[in-house]
Amino acid sequence: MFNFAPRRDSGRAGARGWHAYVVGDVHGRLDLLEQLLEKIHEDIGRRGARKVLLAFVGDLIDRGPNSAQVLERLRTYSHPRVRTVFILGNHEEVLLRILGGEADLITKWRWFGGAECLKSYGVEPERLAGMSDEDALELIRSAIPKEHVAFLETFDDSCRFGDYLFVHAGIRPGVEVDQQRQSDLRWIREPFLFDETDHGFVVVHGHTIRSDVEIRPNRIGIDTGAYRTGVLTSLAIDGADSWLLDTRGAEQEAVSC
Repeated sequence: MFNFAPRRDSGRAGARGWHAYVVGDVHGRLDLLEQLLEKIHEDIGRRGARKVLLAFVGDLIDRGPNSAQVLERLRTYSHPRVRTVFILGNHEEVLLRILGGEADLITKWRWFGGAECLKSYGVEPERLAGMSDEDALELIRSAIPKEHVAFLETFDDSCRFGDYLFVHAGIRPGVEVDQQRQSDLRWIREPFLFDETDHGFVVVHGHTIRSDVEIRPNRIGIDTGAYRTGVLTSLAIDGADSWLLDTRGAEQEAVSC
């Protein structure tokens, strides 16, 4: 887990001396990623931010048309003021498990977004029909560059940023952060989504699609369903201030949590 200087003063605030931009589930939408990065870069310049954390809460791949291109764009991303953190989502987990030898997951993966991912790597999903699990696995392994696999293997489970915790899906209420199970961090919905516990920090997460950013006292959900809605969202944090940037072209919106 990355840990950026938890604050000691009262109230919710980000890590001292840092700006953060937390991006929701991209799901293979390179077009929206480029639009949002442009807005983030403009915001960095306008605000004069010198130390910036750009965090992605997972599910970069599957469902949208450009998984391979999204991974390549972010694998090679560079900005002089920006440090990146990538959190592993459940979709990346399944792909890594497949590449690690769990070929029995291939059919289910194709059903929930893997087919589009395969197409982005030049593999027609229909080619896998009738193949043995072993042959299908070899085809997938041959299509995905080793550099992309190595990139995915660097992803983290969470990132603490002052009084915020960035994760993919959420946390198990009542369990200390360092005792959380990876399966909960990447897959949980209930009971996390309906829990009103003060965790001691605000959880910023994706995984569960909402039409708008969901702001609760103890969590902020930023998955606005980019692959099907065309809206990719980022939560920006600077000290006690926070605001939203998205691909709808709307003005920045201040938020409170």
